[in-house]
Amino acid sequence: MAAQPFGAPAPRRRLTVEPAPPLSGLRVVDLSTWIGGAYCTKLLADGGAEVIKVESSEGDPLRRWSASGAGIGPHDDGALFNFLHASKESVVVDAGNDDQRASLQALLATSDVVVWSRGSPVAEHPAMAPRQIRSDHPHLTVTSITPFGLEGPWHDRAATEFTLQAWSGGIVGLARGRPDREPVYVGGQIGEWLAGLFAAIGTLAAGWRGDPGGDVVDVSMLEALGACLTYYPVTFNDQMGRPMRKKRFVPTPGVGAASDGLVGLGVGTGQQWLDFCAMVEHPEWGEDPKLFLDRTALAPTIDEWIGRHTVEEVLDLTSAFRIPNAPIVNGENATTFEHFRGRGTFAPNPKDGAVNPGPPYRLGAASLRPAAPAPRLGEHTVEAVLRRRSPRPPRARPQRSGALPFEGLRVLDMTAFWAGPLTGHVLALLGAEVIHLESANRPDGVRLVGGVPQSEEQYWERGPIFAALNTNKKSLTLDLRNPKGNELLREFVKTCDVVIENYTPRVLDQLGVDYETLRGERPDLVMVRMPGFGLDGPWRDQAAFAFVIEDASGLTWLTGHPDLLPFEPYTVGDPNAGLHALFGLLLALQHRRRTGEGGLVEASMVDAALNVAAEQVIEHSAYGALLTRRGNRGPLAAPQNLYRVAKPDENARDDSWVAIAVATDEQWRSLRAAVGEPAWAADAELDSMAGRVRARDQIDARLADWCRDKQADEVVSRLADAGVPVAVVTQPHHQPELPPFQSRGFFEEVKHPVIGNSRYSTLPIKFGRGPERWHTRHAPLLGEHNRELLGQLGLTSDDIDALAAEGIIGESLVSGA
Repeated sequence: MAAQPFGAPAPRRRLTVEPAPPLSGLRVVDLSTWIGGAYCTKLLADGGAEVIKVESSEGDPLRRWSASGAGIGPHDDGALFNFLHASKESVVVDAGNDDQRASLQALLATSDVVVWSRGSPVAEHPAMAPRQIRSDHPHLTVTSITPFGLEGPWHDRAATEFTLQAWSGGIVGLARGRPDREPVYVGGQIGEWLAGLFAAIGTLAAGWRGDPGGDVVDVSMLEALGACLTYYPVTFNDQMGRPMRKKRFVPTPGVGAASDGLVGLGVGTGQQWLDFCAMVEHPEWGEDPKLFLDRTALAPTIDEWIGRHTVEEVLDLTSAFRIPNAPIVNGENATTFEHFRGRGTFAPNPKDGAVNPGPPYRLGAASLRPAAPAPRLGEHTVEAVLRRRSPRPPRARPQRSGALPFEGLRVLDMTAFWAGPLTGHVLALLGAEVIHLESANRPDGVRLVGGVPQSEEQYWERGPIFAALNTNKKSLTLDLRNPKGNELLREFVKTCDVVIENYTPRVLDQLGVDYETLRGERPDLVMVRMPGFGLDGPWRDQAAFAFVIEDASGLTWLTGHPDLLPFEPYTVGDPNAGLHALFGLLLALQHRRRTGEGGLVEASMVDAALNVAAEQVIEHSAYGALLTRRGNRGPLAAPQNLYRVAKPDENARDDSWVAIAVATDEQWRSLRAAVGEPAWAADAELDSMAGRVRARDQIDARLADWCRDKQADEVVSRLADAGVPVAVVTQPHHQPELPPFQSRGFFEEVKHPVIGNSRYSTLPIKFGRGPERWHTRHAPLLGEHNRELLGQLGLTSDDIDALAAEGIIGESLVSGA
């Protein structure tokens, strides 16, 4: 991209040499610290971007980090740092030195992108504030990652991953956990990884416009968690008049202890429940409809059945019955599974040899950059970087614009449920024309999520999750099992730039509409396939619901109480997969822009999950440490926990909580003052993190007593004002009541012709150049755009009527579907 803006198209030509990685020529300056910014720039570097990491003389604290507390040698860097910073360069800058700061400004002047977060002396210097950088260098895309966004009433409030999960609704999420225990957060710093992923997507989207101007891409980690750890709770509550769940529960079946390890089983459909009942030799359970909705009483019998079998026996049997299943993967056993070994899922880090997960997608025609060793602190210099660069030509300051990046891009969305539709939904929100393909006898299953009775008129149009996931899209129905429908699909693909699908691999093969076939209709087509476990390997045809992907990646292993079996997060496996698939697609589209060549993107859900759970495999490989769940405690703060407060919850239960996390010694002193300098907190041993870790039980007991007779708002007010990270454990459907969501306009009201008005979430990204509003149209009615879209193929009104009469297209659900 040295000679043109990121989005500028190149003439299409046939390749004669191995292409450069898609982002070759993109120059990125990384002013961030910790995981979020590092993952954003890792995704860019893997795509071919030149990433210069700017550090102070102390270096990024991630260089000294081990989640298990492993000792890191004075001349070594942490294994997680080496994974996240492969293929980058490191320069050291003293931001207080005028000459060095001028050199940094020169580096920015010759770059395209800056990724920024708080936490380093360089980033905290006033001259390096995101909007100041943008003012000084209008051509730059400046991507920031902060807890609550760059502006707004809480922009400078102290926060940690843990307190942000509490505010977001993600701790109670889909009510994970036992009702007799406190709720529990999702382990593994998932918010950092998700925020970094959104930042990478926002960075490429801002550069896709093709004009010479940059932008400010403002990512909120709170909103990223709200989007990915909850399941559209506000729209659900608005439309259904109730939250999705009122009390915590443990899925049955769910995580179970076999004779030699842990397995995860799940039932997502009525047929799967009947098959499960037959498998465990209790077909009579399937005759009681109440048990499909609440199977808690069956847990002891199911647990006993699982315990009589080995992990391999359970997996083989449930696979034979086509019931979703996976082993519970952790840092120790991940590399032992035949599926991952056969696919080459893991590889040694080029610097330290620790086991790392491979890229979360496979690009086919385009190539990713092979990982090079992460840099030593200050291994490179600004002057050396500048000597090899030509300056960027001066560019006019762009005017604020509501133009959307992907206007003119046509996408055929052959997906269902959450992960796949999310990929298309983000594109639709960013301006692409996205056509959601269903059939009248096999609609997107998420239309029926929510429990709308079939006695309701147009019940298939009343699903709140479908409504939330598909705004701005169009709907086309085709019965692909019918030869005419199949032929129409191939004709329609000729008009599309992109096809996205998330069937199990065998389905597309059976329909005869795989990539090679569709490429025959459109040679420069980019196709995204989103199998759960990949297009090859022993688990290829396994059903992949979110919880199965969480089980198979380590996300489940780290979530829950140490004295219980782990809990499945039950949400993040889907959106994480959809967002990684989107980033892989953006790389493939950039490759097409540069070369004229389309390609196949294989974005397996489990590969995406293994990347955001990478720390587990890395820690075990590098240090022999098995990371385990800690309830609501974590390695970054002490104390860190949930504490019950006085006011009953909205269901009149004694189940209201606040989250408190003390991440620094300064925050501990602030906490001590805020609670009145009690004698128990005066022990000098507690002035250090190590001392507080040793005294966690005592501190938790004291804080629990202090919080117990207070209202949540009082606790939050006293601690937040003192600079202590604190949050109310918020019910997900109350997200719009929080000031950060309000000030950033995260929710917008949309009128649906069947459902009426509801509030819909947007994206956890604010672009400085707009749009002012994300949702431009309600989710489409089934087959709503059949005539418009088929007419574009030259079909007459009579032709379309004939297709409807044959059942090849339709605008209402076929009875029994």
